[in-house]
Amino acid sequence: MKPMRIIDVVKAVKAIDYSSDNRFAEITSVVFDSRKASRESLFVPLKGATDGHDYVQAAIANGATATLWSAPEEEAPEGIAVILVKDTLTALQDLARAYLNEINPKVVAITGSNGKTTTKDMTAAVLNAKYNVHKTEGNYNNEIGLPYTILEMPADTEVVVLEMGMSGFGEISLLSKLATPDVAAITLIGESHLEFLGSRRNIAKAKLEILEGLKSDGLFIYPIDEPLLREEMPIQGDYHKATFGIDHTASVYAYGIQSGKEETSFKVNIDETVIFSIPVLGEYNVQNALVALCIAEHFGISMLDAKGYLEHFELTENRSQWVPGIKGSQILNDAYNASPTSMKAVLEAYRHLPNEGRRFILLGDILELGEQSEKLHADLATAIDPEHFDQIYLYGEEMSALFEALKETFPSERLHYIKGDKAPLVSALQNTLEENDQLLIKASFGTDLLSVVKSLRVSY
Repeated sequence: MKPMRIIDVVKAVKAIDYSSDNRFAEITSVVFDSRKASRESLFVPLKGATDGHDYVQAAIANGATATLWSAPEEEAPEGIAVILVKDTLTALQDLARAYLNEINPKVVAITGSNGKTTTKDMTAAVLNAKYNVHKTEGNYNNEIGLPYTILEMPADTEVVVLEMGMSGFGEISLLSKLATPDVAAITLIGESHLEFLGSRRNIAKAKLEILEGLKSDGLFIYPIDEPLLREEMPIQGDYHKATFGIDHTASVYAYGIQSGKEETSFKVNIDETVIFSIPVLGEYNVQNALVALCIAEHFGISMLDAKGYLEHFELTENRSQWVPGIKGSQILNDAYNASPTSMKAVLEAYRHLPNEGRRFILLGDILELGEQSEKLHADLATAIDPEHFDQIYLYGEEMSALFEALKETFPSERLHYIKGDKAPLVSALQNTLEENDQLLIKASFGTDLLSVVKSLRVSY
């Protein structure tokens, strides 16, 4: 973070009042976890499961220089600069907006039901061919994480790539208006958050809120094969549009796709002399790469330059990640997020992989599907053929629907259903996996199959 004076922070957050012995003291970091506070940091006490104001003394003990404060003024701590505000979260967002305006990078915003994190990683990688790039780390993609990401920008940042997440209406709108992107992209409209939004059409509407902050001459990138986006897109708007996909009518399209276990190659119509390779499997990841390449072209990066950076992009952990398993097995860890669309896509890619051993699947509950959960889980059976998979393990309450659907096609000795305690599941896999076996693990994060991955993987 570029240093900011306390007086500048006071102005940016529209403070009610402040107390400081040195208004020109500098802030070089912003934290909302008191354990991460240090000298020259601004502590932002947020209210959630606990009240961050209760931890201000810990922040002071760790060296924090200043704190935002929305609790009663008489309760404000001593020994630290106190900046009084109405709401600390709003103040955090206002501070991020001011800092973004000061650094003034180009802003790329990415959202989507699936693929947004991988697309963000790919986009940041290709933009590194020409620019100093800062990107969202981990899952810092909400009303707290996005402003924090902005405030973490180094002073020399030329492009910031921001991931935008949501669970309901209004959330993407807030983030887009805060970030005012130059480029906005939607990767996919899936079924995630049906519980809160009710239909894929409503999900499309919520994702399209990303246009509300898009600069008037900005670029909007969206999948050509999603009619809901075309139907719900605002009629007015001076922004430019580009589409991506496998369909050759898209602005940017891929062809000649060849997917292997640890890489997928393809060509793109932008420059047909270049053969791209990405270090992940599946056509669905090619779609993510097309967004990144469309953005690269927009920022004047040649496809040849983009190729080298895309080949070695850093994938966020737990997404289509191969890890060594016990007894010489291999685990395809994709247990961080899931929707019916993404689960079918990874199953399709996984079943085509060459393998010397057996091919196992462990699928966990897909969350936030609401009233359609039972049907959408049962429909996954269309992607699971007994000819392609040796052993099926299902975990969680919602997976009972898929278990019932698969009973008709799978022999009972090859189909396993467990809910509740994960210990029997881990034990069964530990006893069954052998050398050269492959195991795909896919589920929503809240199902916590990452704990199963941890029990089955080999750490070096």
